[in-house]
Parts: sequence; structure tokens; C-alpha cells
Amino acid sequence: MIEMKTQLDQLKEMSTVVADTGEFNEIRQYRPTSGTTNPSLILAASKKEEYQHLIQEAILWGKQGKTRKEKLELTLDKLFINFGIEILKIIPGEVSTEVDARLSFDVRSLIKKARHLIALYEAAGIERKRILIKLASTWEGIMAAKQLEKESIRCNMTLLFSLHQAVACAKVRATLISPFVGRVLDWHKKHESAGLYIASQDPGVKLVTSIYQYYKHEGIPTKIMAASFRNIDEILELAGCDLLTIAPHLLKELLVSNQPISLKLSPEAAKNIKIGKVTMSEKKFRWALCENQMASDKLYEGIRGFSQAMEELETTIAYHANLHQ
Repeated sequence: MIEMKTQLDQLKEMSTVVADTGEFNEIRQYRPTSGTTNPSLILAASKKEEYQHLIQEAILWGKQGKTRKEKLELTLDKLFINFGIEILKIIPGEVSTEVDARLSFDVRSLIKKARHLIALYEAAGIERKRILIKLASTWEGIMAAKQLEKESIRCNMTLLFSLHQAVACAKVRATLISPFVGRVLDWHKKHESAGLYIASQDPGVKLVTSIYQYYKHEGIPTKIMAASFRNIDEILELAGCDLLTIAPHLLKELLVSNQPISLKLSPEAAKNIKIGKVTMSEKKFRWALCENQMASDKLYEGIRGFSQAMEELETTIAYHANLHQ
């Protein structure tokens, strides 16, 4: 009797699967190729007993700071690295580590923080080729990526909601972009009368498809990692996308289903599509963002959300480290 492959196994043959979780046991269960960390994931994990040793190690590291602010910043940096290192012990690929979203409009600070995070990884024996530094896809974030990529510090451009952001990221040779499928859908549901969307007409799916087709048609090497899924249909409609980062509850659905899935995106098909070339400059970028209400709304909302999560994580770690004001 031939054993049917799960949808998750089928998907792994078409796209690189990334686990959108900081929980080590979940990563082991679903066997993704790559992983990620961000303040929300680490905040959730920090409340569990099995991760307390990583927190305590980071707190001890942070004690070298002279002021409360320095101690807290060093502790948080080391905490991100500790989680990243543990994830890399489980997965064969890369881990994405996020730069503080509150720096999203400061090129110099983004570069400085990225260099510091890479230095911490390398001090722990991790090669920089296994690390992706996550930056918000603001103009400043993209300019930071331009310099970092020249230093072989590979960047994952997150909070991406438009083709013009994707084109700007490609122009600076960013390693990877992360368009947020579900958040695009959320915006359209809130602002349009249309209720349900079939997967092929899901606005987030259509955005990623358009970026994929443009990149492959133009021979752009920057990889596309679709993220922030709301349902299985969105994922299956993007089978073939370079990477897919998927939350555990959706990975579970894919793992328990044996229904066949089909390839939706391929470089060969994209080559045959007639696509106009898009040029990009700072002026064009800022104007395109101004004109695209969805992309503008979701970018700034995302930065605020990531910043709030970082502040909550700071409060939690300050309590653990007895660094109260």
C-alpha cells in the first residue's frame, strides 16, 4: 500500500517552509527548513519554564552595561541571539532575527544594531550566512539593507505590502522579502464591501503572485517569503513561492491532510508573462506609499505593533532582571 504524502510534505517539495514560532517543540514537530524570532514570539516563550535558562543567561550578559538602559538593551539583544541559536540547532537552514522596529526610520541605528546582532552570533560560533536580519520595509530600512548586504549581512525585509516596496528591496539586492498576505486581506475586509474571497482572488495572494511574477520575469535573485496567513487556502494558492512562513495551527492542518496540492507559481510560467519594468527612487517610493492607502496603513500599523511588542518584552525582562525604574 502506497502511503499518501501529507499536504505539508507535498508543500515542502515546492517551497521552503519556515515555522512562524519561537517554540522549540513546535519546530521539532513540523520540521521546517528555517525559523524566525520576533518580540511577540519571544514574549510568549519567556513566560514558560523551559525557556527560563535562556532568559537568565541573557540577564547575566546584560549586567556588563553601565546604565539601566544599556543593561536592558544588552539583555534583549542576547535573548534574541539565545533563541536564534537554539532554533538553529533544530533546523538545517537560517533564522531571521528582528531589529527593534522603533529604529525603522533611522538608517545609522539600523545598521549599528544589525552589525551588533551579527557580532553576537559570530561570537557564539554561528556563521552570518545562517542569519537573516529583519528590517521593516521603510525607505530607511531599505537603505540600511543596501549597506548591510555589501557587508554580507543578509536581510529579510518585513512589513511589505506593495510591489513598489518589493522593487525597492530588489534594487538594493536584499536577500529576502516578506510580504504579509493575511494583513492585506484584513485591510480589504475592513475597507471594502466584499465579504469572502476565493483563494485566487484573495488580495494578499494576488499581491504575492504579482511580486513573484515580476521578480522571476526580471530575473531578480531576491527571494520571496510569503507570511502572515489567515487560512490554508491562501497557503496552497501560493505553492511554489520561494518560501512560506506558517504558524503552527496552520502547519497542523497541513500535516493531517493528505489531499493532493498543485504547483501554483513557477519561474518558467512567470517568464512568459508580459510585465512592464518598474523603476524606483526615493521620491517615487515615498509617493507610491502615499498613494497606496493599504500599504501605508499596514506598514505603519505593523511598525507600531512590533514596537509595542518590544516594549512589552522590555517590561517583562526588566522585571526578571530587577531593572525597574
